[in-house]
Parts: sequence; structure tokens; C-alpha cells
Amino acid sequence: MKFNWGTGIVIAIVAFISFILYFVITMSTDKSFTHDLVTDKYYQKELKFQDEIDAQQNASSLKENIKVTKVKEGLKVEFPEAFIPKDIQGKVFLYRPSNKHLDFEIPISISKTYLLVPEKRLVDGRWNMTVSWKYKNKEYLFKKELMY
Repeated sequence: MKFNWGTGIVIAIVAFISFILYFVITMSTDKSFTHDLVTDKYYQKELKFQDEIDAQQNASSLKENIKVTKVKEGLKVEFPEAFIPKDIQGKVFLYRPSNKHLDFEIPISISKTYLLVPEKRLVDGRWNMTVSWKYKNKEYLFKKELMY
């Protein structure tokens, strides 16, 4: 068999296609490369998006919104002082974008105007905090990105 330009081009194309197919198959079958959505039940959350927008507008219309401060014991989430603490119901959700196993949720049941998130639950790095609460049958939502 004589090796000419045509044969060389065919061999180069076949080698390139084989190289690409190797990486496609490796990436789709290897368990260390996950292709999950950001959150479970993504589409169900999308349907409730308008409720979130309304709750965020309710929170932004307050004279005083939630304040989040870093203290020695962890994160201090302070609610508006105009609210009666025992009437506040809801949850604080901390989402870790780099590791979903570190995500956690704390129910809001407070006797003072603040909630303390313990430091032992917080690993250094980026966190997305979502505080959704209800006060006198009105929904509120507060979102903040934190670097701890």
C-alpha cells in the first residue's frame, strides 16, 4: 500500500474523531464527573418563582430588612425590631454551591429578634443564604451571598 496525502488526511480525521469520542465516552460514564442540576426538583421550584418575587418585594418594602452579621459564635440573623419574635415563622436555608452535602436548613423559632447559626456548621468559603419567613400571614424572602 502506498502512503499518499489522501491516506494521511483520512488517518488524521479518523484519529481526531477517535480522540473526541474517547473523551465524550469517558466524561459521560465516569462517576467522578457529575452532571446534576444546581438543585433537586429544579422544575417544581421554577413554578413557584412568582411567589418568591412577591415575597422579595414584601421584604424590600420593609423599613428595616434582615441584617446578617458574623459574630464569634457564628452568623447572627437579625429580624426587624418592629416584628414580634414569637410570631415569626419560617426557615433559614444555607446552600453551599461547591458541595451539596454541606447544605442545611434551620427552622425559625426565636424569642429574641435574632437567630444564631452555629459556627460549627459553617465551613470557610462561599454560602448562599435564603431566609423565608411569614409574619401575620404575609410572606417575606431575603437572599444573600456570603463569604464565611
